[in-house]
Amino acid sequence: MYVLLYTILAGLAILPLFLYLRNPYFTQDLRYTVTCVLLWLRINRIKRSKPFYSMLDCFLDKVKKHPNKQFIVFEKSSYTYRDVDKQSNKLARALSQHASVKEGDTVALFMGNEPMYVFIWLALAKLGCRAALLNYNIRSKSLLHCFTCCGTNVLLAASELRGAVEEVLPTLREQSVSVFVLGEEEEEKCVTEGVNTLSSSRIQQASDQPLDPQLRSKVTLKSPALYIYTSGTTGLPKAAVITHEKLYMASSMQAISGVASDDVIYIYLPLYHSAGFIMGLTGAIERGSTVVLRRKFSASNFWDDCRKHKVTVIQYIGEIMRYLCNSPKKDNDRHHKVRLALGNGLRADTWSEFLQRFGDIRVCECYGATEGHVGFINYVGKVGAIGKEHFFHKANFSYVLIQYDTEREEPVKDSRGFCIKVPKGETGLLVAKITAQAPFSGYANNQEQTDRKKLRDVFVKGDLYFNSGDLLRIDHEGFVYFMDRIGDTFRWKGENVATTEVTEHLIMVECIEEANVYGVKVPGHEGRVGMAAIKLKDDMEFDSKATLEHVKTSLPSYARPRFIRIQNSLAVTGTFKQIKVKLVEEGFNPSMMQDRLYYLEDSKGYIPMTQEMYHSISDGKIHL
Repeated sequence: MYVLLYTILAGLAILPLFLYLRNPYFTQDLRYTVTCVLLWLRINRIKRSKPFYSMLDCFLDKVKKHPNKQFIVFEKSSYTYRDVDKQSNKLARALSQHASVKEGDTVALFMGNEPMYVFIWLALAKLGCRAALLNYNIRSKSLLHCFTCCGTNVLLAASELRGAVEEVLPTLREQSVSVFVLGEEEEEKCVTEGVNTLSSSRIQQASDQPLDPQLRSKVTLKSPALYIYTSGTTGLPKAAVITHEKLYMASSMQAISGVASDDVIYIYLPLYHSAGFIMGLTGAIERGSTVVLRRKFSASNFWDDCRKHKVTVIQYIGEIMRYLCNSPKKDNDRHHKVRLALGNGLRADTWSEFLQRFGDIRVCECYGATEGHVGFINYVGKVGAIGKEHFFHKANFSYVLIQYDTEREEPVKDSRGFCIKVPKGETGLLVAKITAQAPFSGYANNQEQTDRKKLRDVFVKGDLYFNSGDLLRIDHEGFVYFMDRIGDTFRWKGENVATTEVTEHLIMVECIEEANVYGVKVPGHEGRVGMAAIKLKDDMEFDSKATLEHVKTSLPSYARPRFIRIQNSLAVTGTFKQIKVKLVEEGFNPSMMQDRLYYLEDSKGYIPMTQEMYHSISDGKIHL
C-alpha cells in the first residue's frame, strides 16, 4: 500500500520535469490555453446575448463600474470614464441636431490623436453609425478616394485640416456631402461656403444625459462598426470592413497579452489605424484601463512620458523600437514602470538591443492584418518570432502555409491542380480558411480587391481561403517567423531574395541607419535585381568598402544589392511601413533622381553610378 502511494507521489513529483523535457514552454502554453478558453467562453456569451452587446456596451459597463477612474490622459488634461461618457452624449446630440446624423449613416473622421476623436467615435456608436477613420496625412485624390469608397455622407474634420478639406470641397459638394469642421465659436462667422463649423459652444450646450438605446436598435454583431484603411504602400488605400464581432475579437489582444485593468497604456500610434484604435483604444476599454494619449510619436519624449504618467504597457511598431534604441543613451534608461510591450514588426537584433538597454520588459510580438481573420501572438517571448502555434488556436482558425512561386507570383499546384503544403521549417504563403465562424468581410465597395484576397479550390473543389500575402516559416517547436511580403520577395539568378533578410544585414553596417530593399527590372534579364535605398547615420559618409565586405560575407551573390541609393530620409506610411512603389518605378536610372547612386562593380566594389553606365547596363554591354 505504502509502496503504491510513494510511487504515485514520486510520479507526480517528476511529472512537471517530464512535461518540461517534452515541451520547455509547457507553463506558457498552459497559461495561454486557460486565457483563450476563458476568452472564448466570454465571446460566445456575447455572441448569444440579447440584445446585442457591443464595444459601446462594454464601455458603458466600465462607466458604471468605475466612473471616476481616469480613462484618457492627454497633455495637461485628463478625463474619467464618466467624463468621456458625458462628452460623447453631448456630441451625439450635437451631431444629431446640427448634422442630421442618424442610425445607419457612415461618418468620416479626419483628425489626429486627441480626446475629441474618442468622444466622436463613442457618440457615433450611440447613434448607431459607422465611423470611417481617415488618415490625416492624405490629400487630394487619395482623400477623395478614401472618403467615397465606403459611402460616407458626413465628414468631420479637425480645424487644422480645413485646408485639406477645402481642396476637395467642390467634389464633396457634388456628392451632397455634409462637411463639418470642429472649431471655436468665432470661426462660424468666417466659414467657406459648403463648410459648416461645429463649435465647442454648440457641443457644450447639448444635454449630457444618456441616449435611448433604441437609436441603435438595428445594429447587429455582423454590422460594420468601422472602416479602417490599409496603408496604401502599393497603391490607393482600401477600406477594410471591421464588424462589431471582429472589433470585439481583435480588442481581446490585450487580454491575451496579460494587460490588466490597473495598467496604464501609452498610445501614440495614429487612431486611424487598427494598431492604435483596436489593439490600443478599444483594447483598453475592454480591460477598463487608463490610456495616455499622445498626438504622435516622439523618441526624445517617449520615456519621459512613461515616467511622468507611470505607464506600464507600451505599444510599438518595429521601426519605433529601433528609433528608441538609436536615441542618445541616458543614465535613467531603465528607470520606468513599463512591464509589457505589445506590437508587431520587431526585428530580432533590435529586440535584443531594446531589452539590454531598457530592462526586463516582456515583449509580446503579434501578427495579423487589419482585413484578415487569422493572427498569431508570441506569448512565450522568444526573440524574433511573430507568434507560436497552439492547438486551441488551430482548432478555431484553419490556416496553412503553402508553396508559392515568387517569380510567377502564384501558388505552386500539384498534378491535380491543388496547392501544396510546405513542411515544417520551410517558407510558405499563409492562407486561412474562410468559414461562417471565421468570415472575411473584405473591403468596402471594392469587390475586385476583396476577390483578389481569396483563393478558391485550394485543397478540394469549392473551398475558399484568405490570402494573407505574407510568406512565413514555422519551425519544429511551433514558433512562427515572418519572412517577407509577396511582391517584396523577388527572384534573381533563379533564386528567391527576401528583402527583410537583406535589410537586416545592411543595417548592421556601421554607417547605415535605415534601409529599404526592393527589386528592379533590368532590360534583357529575367526577374529583378536587388536595390537598396539607405539613410546614413548622422555625420557619417557612405563607406563603400565596409558595405561591400559585409554583404560579401553575409549574403550570397544573388542577394547582394547591385544598386544603392542614398536618401536623406526613407518614405514611410503613417504607421511607419516603408513605401517601395515609387522607388521601384524610378529604378536605377540616375536621371530619375537627385539622390546619390552606387553600382556594385564586381572588381571595384560600390562605385558612383553614371548615366553612361545606366545605358551600358540597359543595352546589355555591362552584364549583371
